[in-house]
Amino acid sequence: MTTAPEPVSDPFIRPYRPSDRAALGDICVRTAHQGGDASLLYPDPELLPAIFAYPYVEFEPGFAFVLDDGSGRAVGYVLGVPDTAAFAGRFRAEWLPGVTDRYPAPAGPARTPADEMSGLLHTPERMVREELTGFPAHLHIDLLPAWQGRGYGRALIATLLEALLRHGVPAVHLCMAQANTPARAFYDRLGFRLLTVDDPGPVWYLGRPTTP
Repeated sequence: MTTAPEPVSDPFIRPYRPSDRAALGDICVRTAHQGGDASLLYPDPELLPAIFAYPYVEFEPGFAFVLDDGSGRAVGYVLGVPDTAAFAGRFRAEWLPGVTDRYPAPAGPARTPADEMSGLLHTPERMVREELTGFPAHLHIDLLPAWQGRGYGRALIATLLEALLRHGVPAVHLCMAQANTPARAFYDRLGFRLLTVDDPGPVWYLGRPTTP
C-alpha cells in the first residue's frame, strides 16, 4: 500500500506546478458531488477535470494556486481566469478540439450525469452571461474533505483575489449548485453576494469585488 509522504513543513499555498496536474484531477472528482466524492457518477475520471480544472491551468496558470500539505502534494486548489469571455473563446477554439474524440457531444437528451457534463464541455459559451459583465473573472475552488473548515479555503480565495487585483480585474464571480448549502455559507462569509441571472437553473451565481 502506498502511503502519503511525510510533511516536511506546515501546509502552505503556492503557485500551481505542472507536476500538480494529476492531483488537481483527483481533487476535482473527489469534491464534485455537492462537495463530496463524484467518482461513482463518472466512469471516466478525466471528464470533470477536462471541464473544470485542466483548461484553467493550461490557459491561465498564473491564476492557479494550490494548498500544499507540506510534502509537495496538492490537497486543494483555487483556479481563476481574469476574462471569462476570452477564456470561453479559447476553450472553444483551442481546448475542445483536443478532447472531442474522447468526449463527443451528446447526440440527444442527457441520460446520465456524464452526458450532462459532456454537454457542458461542448457549450463553453454558457460561461458568458450579460448579467455578469461587471464581474469579468471567475473561479473554481476545491479542497479535499480533511482540509476543509480549517481556514485554507479563505486563504486560497484571498490569494487569487490579490492576483486578480494586481492584474487590474475589478470583480470575480462563481457558479455553484444550490444543493451545496455548506459552500454557500462559506462564500457568504467571504463577502460574495447573490447575482441576478435570468433562468439560472439549479445553480447560484455569486460575485464580489477583488478589493479586500
